[in-house]
Amino acid sequence: MNAGPTSNPRGERAGTPGAAGVTELRMVEVVVEDDDGESPFGWRELPAPNRATRRAQNRAARRAK
Repeated sequence: MNAGPTSNPRGERAGTPGAAGVTELRMVEVVVEDDDGESPFGWRELPAPNRATRRAQNRAARRAK
């Protein structure tokens, strides 16, 4: 059993009807106003870092000494 490429190339497949349809690109402008220092995710303050982040911060602090 050969897993490599075959020596006989396959023929081209017929296209799917309607696959080459016309597309229209439109520019949409969205204005986002800053609201009371709230983040885009709706947080008032950042969540507490998880254990891996705290450990990395501690390692970096130890190396900086």
